[in-house]
Amino acid sequence: MRRGTIHRRLFAGLGTLCLTGGCAWIPSGGERAEFVQTPGMTQKLSEARGEESLTARLSWPENRWWLQFGSSELNYLMDTALKDNPGLKAAAARLREAEGFARVEGARLLPFLDAEAEVATARFSEYSVNVALRGAHTVSALINPFGLRYEFDFWGKNRAALEAALGEAAAEEAEQAKVRLQLTAAIARCYFRGVALRQQLDLAEEMVDLRRQLLELAKTRYALGLDSADPVKLAETELQTASKRHAVTRDYLDLQRNLLARLIGRGPDATQNLFNRSVSPPQRIPLPEKLPLELLAHRPDLAAALHRAEAAAQRIKVAKASFYPTVDLTAFVGLNALRMTKGASSLANILFSGNSFAYGVAPGLRLPIFEGGRLRGQLSVQRAEYDEAVELYNKTLLQAVQEVADSLSNWRDTRTIVEAQNRLLASQREALDLAQERHRSGLDDRRGVLARRHSVLDHEYTLKTLETDQYVAMTDLIEALGGGYSNGLDATRLRPISD
Repeated sequence: MRRGTIHRRLFAGLGTLCLTGGCAWIPSGGERAEFVQTPGMTQKLSEARGEESLTARLSWPENRWWLQFGSSELNYLMDTALKDNPGLKAAAARLREAEGFARVEGARLLPFLDAEAEVATARFSEYSVNVALRGAHTVSALINPFGLRYEFDFWGKNRAALEAALGEAAAEEAEQAKVRLQLTAAIARCYFRGVALRQQLDLAEEMVDLRRQLLELAKTRYALGLDSADPVKLAETELQTASKRHAVTRDYLDLQRNLLARLIGRGPDATQNLFNRSVSPPQRIPLPEKLPLELLAHRPDLAAALHRAEAAAQRIKVAKASFYPTVDLTAFVGLNALRMTKGASSLANILFSGNSFAYGVAPGLRLPIFEGGRLRGQLSVQRAEYDEAVELYNKTLLQAVQEVADSLSNWRDTRTIVEAQNRLLASQREALDLAQERHRSGLDDRRGVLARRHSVLDHEYTLKTLETDQYVAMTDLIEALGGGYSNGLDATRLRPISD
């Protein structure tokens, strides 16, 4: 009795020594990377909100933000792309992969139950240690309908691994939203350019026709001796310039059609009849009350970066827990029997008898003492991965703030430029009206009317480019604001881990 007590005390002392000694192996990690403070944008927001006709403060851009442009063609392109785009499908596959891995990690928190059945024949060696079985032929069978394996998660290792996997799954979900936002924004930009190019192509054709009429007039005046050959040469040069513009416009239009076909995941034929509808710019774009704090909940790239930083923090916990002992339990309950081959026919009878009942319970304890620096190396890797993830988040945040600021400025400036171009176009149309009046009064010939008409068309051509710039600036701002994405994150989660 005394001897058993001594043994129990000895084992308890050794266990305590192992537990306390295991913690001492964890190296210090120094200071960890910290999340940067969100920079302010009060001035930029106040400048944007100064134009009440452009901004709204009630809601974030809607998830299907392109509907506000009122184009059935654009809506069709978006619906097709969201269904058929390969990049979006690949992002969805990565999300399913991350969710599956999270389920794998979550299973470690539960006991593993299995069943086992086996029939085996064997021959023992003539030199077997068991003298009675030397040279014997045996047949054995076992049925274990219940087997259990369970690892006690005393140090939170498996729980941290699950949290890391869930963080990666959340990051992949945000990445999918990021791909979706980038895809829809790219389609919108491409479509807006295509609509403008289609309208510019009509204008370019009309300008070529006007240049051709001016060339005919120059040739007629030269034939009648009213002018020298110089106006003819000049008219020919201007006609070639107009023809070149027409060809370049048509080529750019084809490029936009082909690009749209690739973005929506279809062949080139699917976009050959596009750009026949006009686009109406939205009257207002909702702006948040606070930036960039609200970007955390509405920018998918920021959300993905934050989730990855949190997952990296959990993997540090996993690496630390690897320094501690692993305690597990295995158990089985079943039937077990062994017979010589001469009595194999009775094996089934004895297998299902009460005397064949067997069970086993085996608690286990494993403590890493020396592994050649592997555990320290793993911990160092996870700490570095966390620092990298935090700095990537900081970089993404600063980039997001810059994109919003640039988009606000560009959006406001393009509107000013379009308004100025409209005023200039109005003055050119007034000059055309005067030229037509002078022609009807006989004070001027037809060349003046054609030249003024060409100037009006040229300014209309430029206006289409500037209007496209405005639409693109709107799209850039909507994309910079997250395009309606929301995941409920907030800045209070930005806390560095304790190491």
